[in-house]
Amino acid sequence: MSFFSRLKEVASPTIGLGCMNLSHGYGNLVAEAEALRALNEAFEMGYRHFDTATLYGATANERVVGKALAGKRHEILLASKCGMAMDPELGKKVIDGRPETIRRQCEASLERLRTDHLDLYYLHRLDRQVPIEESVGALGRLVEEGKVRAIGLSEVSATTLRRARVEHPIAAVQSEYSLWTRNPEIALIDACREADTAMVAFSPLGRGFLAGAVTETSQLTENDVRRGMPRFSAENLPHNLRQLEKLRAIAREQEVTTGQLALAWLIAQGDDVIPIPGTRSIAHMRENLAAEELCLDTATLQRLSELLTPDQVAGVRYSEALQAEIDTEEFGE
Repeated sequence: MSFFSRLKEVASPTIGLGCMNLSHGYGNLVAEAEALRALNEAFEMGYRHFDTATLYGATANERVVGKALAGKRHEILLASKCGMAMDPELGKKVIDGRPETIRRQCEASLERLRTDHLDLYYLHRLDRQVPIEESVGALGRLVEEGKVRAIGLSEVSATTLRRARVEHPIAAVQSEYSLWTRNPEIALIDACREADTAMVAFSPLGRGFLAGAVTETSQLTENDVRRGMPRFSAENLPHNLRQLEKLRAIAREQEVTTGQLALAWLIAQGDDVIPIPGTRSIAHMRENLAAEELCLDTATLQRLSELLTPDQVAGVRYSEALQAEIDTEEFGE
C-alpha cells in the first residue's frame, strides 16, 4: 500500500504530528504522563499520521508513542526512522546505515512501538560510509518480510533519491521545508514528483520561529538545539524578527495566526506536500490542525512566497557540525 493510500485509509488530515518535541531537542523534557495526554488528545482531535524516530530521546519518544497509541494502531499511520541513534557507550549521536544496524534498530523500534509493522520507515540520515543502495536494500528486505510497509529517506539530495529509487520505491522524503527554508525547491521536490514520492515537511513552522515562539535568544535553554543554530543567534535573530513582522501583517489581514498562515502556504504547494509540525502544547496542536481549513487566494499565496526568501533570512539553518551530517548536494547550502 502506498503512503498516500495509507493516509486515505486512516482518514488522515493533510497535517501530521511530529512527536520529537515531546522527548528531544527543545529544552526540558516532558513528563511521561503529560506526553501521553498530549498524544491521546492529538488522536481525539483528528491527527492520524504520527512521526517518531529511534534517535528522539534516546528511544524514549518511541516508547511513549507506542504506549499512547497501542490501542489505536490500525487507525493511524505510524512512521519512525533508523540509521541515527544515541550510542550509550559513546554518549553521542551516531550515524550508521549498515544493513545489520537497520535491521537491529527496526526490530527494537517495533518492540518499543508495540506493533508488528511500521507504515513508513525512514533512513534518518545518509551514512557516507555506506552506499545508499545497500541501506535501501536492507529496508527493502524489511518490506518483503512485512515489518515495514513503505520506505522513506530523510535529509537527502535529489541525486541520492534518484539512486535510491532504483533499488526500491521510495514512498516519502522528509526534509525541512517552510516559508523560511526553501531548500527542497532547488531540486528535491522535482525529484520527488518524478518518483511519486511524498515530500514530508518537518519543522514547517521554522522550529517555532514562524509561530512567534522565539523572540530572544536568551529565552532558549542551554539544552535547546536552537541555541546552536545560526538563525537563532543573538546576531541574526533581531534581523529575522523584523522580517517576521511582514508575515504578522498578512496574518492580521486574514485573521489567523502566523503559524496557521505558514502551514496553509505549505499545504498549497501541492497535495504531495505533507507538513508534520511538532509541539508540546495541546492548544497549538489544535491551532495547527485548523490550518488545513484555510483557503488562501492566489494573490495572498504570492505575497507569502515573496517573504522570508533565502536572501532575506540571516543565518544558515544548521551549525557546521549539524550541516556535516546531512546530504547537502543540491540543497543550496
